[in-house]
Amino acid sequence: MSTSHPLLTAARNLPLIAILRGLAPAEALDVGRALYAAGFRTLEVPLNRPGAIECIAALAAGMPADTLIGGGTMLTEAHVEEVHAAGGRLLVSPNCDPAVIRRAVALGMLAAPGVATPTEAFAALQAGAHALKLFPAESLGHGGLKALKSVVPAGTDLWPVGGITPESIPGWVAAGATGFGIGSQLFAPGVSVAQVEERARAYVAAWVAAKKA
Repeated sequence: MSTSHPLLTAARNLPLIAILRGLAPAEALDVGRALYAAGFRTLEVPLNRPGAIECIAALAAGMPADTLIGGGTMLTEAHVEEVHAAGGRLLVSPNCDPAVIRRAVALGMLAAPGVATPTEAFAALQAGAHALKLFPAESLGHGGLKALKSVVPAGTDLWPVGGITPESIPGWVAAGATGFGIGSQLFAPGVSVAQVEERARAYVAAWVAAKKA
């Protein structure tokens, strides 16, 4: 089952994961610093776009030490090796592949695989996952999250991903979400660095307000 991890303890301080799909290496640090200024400390670059590994390497080398950098859409053990070699310490995937999870755990990475069913959730936890990415959140809904939360071990971190907006965060938190992955609503190719920071601040404010409610 899942075990604690120092990186998870740190991520819980502000468990909002920026999903930077389509990030270009030339803009990686500027975008990363804008997100950091807004309060984000966890950045994920999905591997299914060109330049992802270069972006991860740039972020790992150039961001403050308290930033957790990782890869998304990590589907194979080779992906885990690539991201780790580039300085990434976070595994995020859209699916549950126990072999991929185990490899990430063996390398000391924080593992947050994607799950959509109790079967996948327990398989992920048995492989050593530290947090569960609920994907696609739009399909699972609050009811799906509540049902999953009722059967997984108490204290399991559950991070909905897919269609999360600042306005939707309170409802998800009330349903049991402990963090979120945020993609195109936060960053997409062509969005200015200033706009990314503005959007990021809105998400941070929404999270803080929801936790105080």
